Amino acid sequence: MSSFNPSAPPMPNSSSSYSSNPNNYNPNYSNNYNQNHNYPPPAQINHVSHQSYSTPPSTSSLLPYGGGNGGGASSYGHNYNPFPPGTDPEIIRSFQMVDRDNSGFIDDSELQNALSSAYHRFNLSTIRLLIFLFKNPTEKSLKIRPGEFAALWSCLGQWRAIFERFDRDRSGKIDVQELRDALYSLGFAVPPSVLQLLISRYDNGSGQKAQLNFDSFIECGMVVKGLTEKFKEKDTRYTGSATISYDDFMTMVLPYLVTYN
Repeated sequence: MSSFNPSAPPMPNSSSSYSSNPNNYNPNYSNNYNQNHNYPPPAQINHVSHQSYSTPPSTSSLLPYGGGNGGGASSYGHNYNPFPPGTDPEIIRSFQMVDRDNSGFIDDSELQNALSSAYHRFNLSTIRLLIFLFKNPTEKSLKIRPGEFAALWSCLGQWRAIFERFDRDRSGKIDVQELRDALYSLGFAVPPSVLQLLISRYDNGSGQKAQLNFDSFIECGMVVKGLTEKFKEKDTRYTGSATISYDDFMTMVLPYLVTYN
């Protein structure tokens, strides 16, 4: 097997013009890709508290299209049993408070309530996207179990720390350049054209530049994370390109569009 040694490029300069060379978003693979992408299962993911803004996640294993772990497991925490050993008691309490029928599942409205106390009262569209990404893939309804909830909670903690780190003016919002840098720090090298498509969803037509609050950042970021993981399944040689049938393409993309809107 051939080896890929070039290191990832430096973090894009946040003060540079947004019209930077899009090739900067296509770093080569590290030859440590497989070693660096052994994402921990939910049982190994601990609740992430408000970590220091000055400690960015490693970007040494960026793929041509990104694809870093972005927090949480690449399989989105498919642990279908009770909470993993060592789960933060706050996570357990939050789940149990909304699972009033003790079914072992929570739906979108229950998840919205559970997260609102610790994170943010997310829009239902964001909640449904989170459930879609973290739930058991064999589960037809939009519900998650304890292990999946723990993985989701921990992932949100990591992403909130990244959001706060790149919200440099503490406005509670980030612009497209800050979104670029935040996703890059999570391991996703998103081209400018894709960033513009993502952020255009939040353009209110006022003529002012679109900005994302934490809810919108999670929504955008999870779409990028989810589609990147799906693409990686097809890009078996890690080249940044893949041949995909029409059926596979529709199956890959449509769930995100339906959940996202």
